[in-house]
Amino acid sequence: MMRSLPWLLFMGCALFTTSTRANPGNHDKSELLSDSITDIPGQKSGSSLISVTPVRPSTWSSSLPLSTHKSPGLLEIGDGCCLRYEFPERSRGEIVISVGAAGQGADLSVLSLNTSVLQVLNVSRGAEGLSGKLLAQIKSGTPGMAPLLLQLYRQGALIDERDDFAIHVVPQDVPDYTGSAAGHFSESPILYALLPLLFINKCAFGCKVDLEVLKGLMRRPHPVLLGIMGQFVLMPLYAYLLSLLLGLSQPLALGLVITCSSPGGGGGYLYSLLLGGDVTLAISMTLVSTVAAVGLMPLSSSLYGHFLGVHQTLHIPFLKILATLLFIAVPISTGMVVKWRYPQLSRLLLLLIKPFSVLLMVGGLVMAYQMGSSLLSKVPATLVVAGLSVPLVGLMAGYVLAMCLKLPTPHRRTVSIEVGVQNSLLALAVLQLSFQRAEADLSSQAPFLVALSGTSEMLLLVLLHLGYRKLKELL
Repeated sequence: MMRSLPWLLFMGCALFTTSTRANPGNHDKSELLSDSITDIPGQKSGSSLISVTPVRPSTWSSSLPLSTHKSPGLLEIGDGCCLRYEFPERSRGEIVISVGAAGQGADLSVLSLNTSVLQVLNVSRGAEGLSGKLLAQIKSGTPGMAPLLLQLYRQGALIDERDDFAIHVVPQDVPDYTGSAAGHFSESPILYALLPLLFINKCAFGCKVDLEVLKGLMRRPHPVLLGIMGQFVLMPLYAYLLSLLLGLSQPLALGLVITCSSPGGGGGYLYSLLLGGDVTLAISMTLVSTVAAVGLMPLSSSLYGHFLGVHQTLHIPFLKILATLLFIAVPISTGMVVKWRYPQLSRLLLLLIKPFSVLLMVGGLVMAYQMGSSLLSKVPATLVVAGLSVPLVGLMAGYVLAMCLKLPTPHRRTVSIEVGVQNSLLALAVLQLSFQRAEADLSSQAPFLVALSGTSEMLLLVLLHLGYRKLKELL
């Protein structure tokens, strides 16, 4: 159930009035309260600069840090104390822009540099009592960051320009998950229960790594390099282009890019075994790509986040990413050491792979079911298309790359699987640990869909492969 908290006053730095989207023809705007620098007649000095008339109560609250500005330009928003302002999604409102005395009578142009997030409908003179102020009518769309370009002209000549203001459009309705099973990903008790099993299981996988094969890969690392190229170059590029083609909102596009920037999934070795690939190569590629992801994953995410126009809100938590990745890399390395120093313990760990894998799969399904009701409640059809296509494109791209280098068939299949199966769990953890809950849950729809699609498509491939082999035996 939604928490019935009122909308909080925004930063205390600008004047916004909102109206409901349900009735666009009749927008009930609230009155301006006051300006802390220039008093408005009939108002009390020192009160808040922003008033918000919400459509309905919401759990949203302001979380952006205050950005200050002290340049002596002619243009300011509100009293000029802030550069960023938050505004609810799918709403209409006004930006009050102050024009200095030297700019009185000039023409103002206000442009949104991200029209999918925010549109500027028109600019008009302020009402009586608002001398020196202009009103820009705005309409917000999907959540994200929309930089503004303010230009002041007199007789066709540009006399002032500002491009450092931005509107952060935030989700208007944020479900309250704190009392339900579908809570924050990082707060899931099932996740913490699975961590010890996951660590032991990863150690067991490390016991399957053949050091001689690793030495051979060091001499001829072509399959590993192909995997890294596919995982961190081709797949993020595909995600970015696909998000543009499908017109995904910024949070969904960012979630898709981060998912496709993830290293190979931990289940790749199992699919390699069932589909006739090289299991040792699969484990080695997962290990190397996981280590490489410490630098390449945030680099790719930041690069395409910049192209998507969300660089102002994208803050990659390097320490948290490093901790998450080390939890994958360290147990595999530990398993390799155990195999070398303690052969008997290694054999025991190998016996535990199957039962522990079953427990992890069951726990993962339960956790996925709990998360699904919240993350996938309003998934757009375009994201479904993206989620279905990512594993297929990755599989085909990996196989084509391996064919170009004329690798043996088992290696081709392994490279294909490693490129096509992303570690969506890692992408989910990065998103949930990096952003506020509303944005994290919205962007987490992408890795969740990719994970479901990848698992379903790989299981279908396994069934077709086993059926084909059985048919060949009968014939």
